[in-house]
Parts: sequence; structure tokens; C-alpha cells
Amino acid sequence: MGETAKDTDAGAGAGADKGAAKDADRRIGRRALLIGGAAAAVGTAVLARDELGRLWWRTPGVDKPRDEGAVDFRGARWIAASSANWRRADRPEDFGIDRVIIHVTQGSYKSAVKVFQDPGHGAAAHYIVSQGGDITQMIRELDVAFHAGNRDFNERSVGIEHEGFVDRPEDFTDAMYEASARVTARVCARYDLPVDRDHIIGHVEVPGTDHTDPGPHWDWDRYIPLVREAAKREAERTASPTATPTAEPSTRGA
Repeated sequence: MGETAKDTDAGAGAGADKGAAKDADRRIGRRALLIGGAAAAVGTAVLARDELGRLWWRTPGVDKPRDEGAVDFRGARWIAASSANWRRADRPEDFGIDRVIIHVTQGSYKSAVKVFQDPGHGAAAHYIVSQGGDITQMIRELDVAFHAGNRDFNERSVGIEHEGFVDRPEDFTDAMYEASARVTARVCARYDLPVDRDHIIGHVEVPGTDHTDPGPHWDWDRYIPLVREAAKREAERTASPTATPTAEPSTRGA
């Protein structure tokens, strides 16, 4: 499909799961050594216990408890991406999140959903925003989506796809900009990110990528102020004693 990169994280199609398992083994080995050294240095069992707890969730075959159908953005529809197109994690405990990456699908909303459900595609983003402003979440923000074409950026980012084509400015509708801004504002609030172009970037800005999205017609001068406005509303909402939790059941999709 269009502009979400087949990722170095994903390997080659079905080989992603094996690669992820090997990666987890290597990380466990390295981090286990760090745990031992740190525990000996400070003489406390608490540090080792906490670190081992995080390692446990990253051990291949261990599933962290999740609420089926829960979403990170209130009102989003949940449709699960193929597990071959993302990697289980415990963000931000194991990988800090420090940016949002904006994509354009180079196709329709339906085609984006279809390819993200295809285990042979090797890529998927956390969210898709339609031209009508509908928001679909396909991967939890806890987990690493294969969307950026750069492993480090995958581990540190949330990816948002937008229905349309980079060479058709009419595809970027008011409803899309406004809905996407709300998602990005929520991500920035959750991980304490500044709302600026250093932390909200296009796929084209990821090092090593050969993708061009969101392209020259994506209106950054419009989008960033929309995110700031949404962030202000989000701050007011979360300050309310009756604020709604940010992860809750969604409208389920097929």
C-alpha cells in the first residue's frame, strides 16, 4: 500500500515474529546483565524486581493483560492489525514516546485497513483517519507499529495515517484535519510532548526513508495550530473532576 513503509522492524513478511523473538532474546540478555550490575551496585532488591517485571512482559510468549477492544483515543473504532505488522511492547516503560509521525495512505480508508490486516504487508500504523473524520485504531500505543521505515523511530513514535493521495490537496478535508489534530493532541498530552514540528513530523522527515508523505499539500501551518487548540481543550477536559478515562471500549470493527 501507499506511504506506510515496509519496515526493517518487520523483516520479510511472516519472518517478523521470529525476528521479534530473537530481538527480545538479545534485549533480555543485555538488560539482564544490567540488572545484575545495578542490583549489586546499589544493594537493593527493589530495582532488580522492577526491572525483571518489565523484562517479563517482553519475554517471547508472555502476553501482557489487555482489555479486548479498548482504544487509546476516546471514540475511535477498533479494528486489529495483523500481529505480523507490529511488535508487542510496554511503552513508555520500555521505549519512551517522543513524537507523532504523519502519514498519507496513497489509497482509500478501506484499502489501508485491508493491508494493515494483511500479515504479508509488513507495515501498519496505530491510527487511520478518514476523509470524513472517522478515527480507527489498529494498534495500541503500548505497542511498536512498523510504520516509519526506521526501527528507532518506530519504537519512539505513534503513527497516524490519513486517507488520500499526496498529490491531491482536496483529499485533506476539514473533518480530517480536525479529527487528526484531536488524536495528535491526545498523544502529546499523554506523553508530555511539546506541540511543535520537532515532535510532530511527516514520514518524509524520518531518517533513511524513501517516502514523501504527507507531501507538499499537507498544511502544517494549519495543522499545528489545530493541534494546539485541541491540546488546550484536552487540558481543560482532564482538569475536570469528571474527566473520562483515555482508554475505554470502542466501537468494534470487522
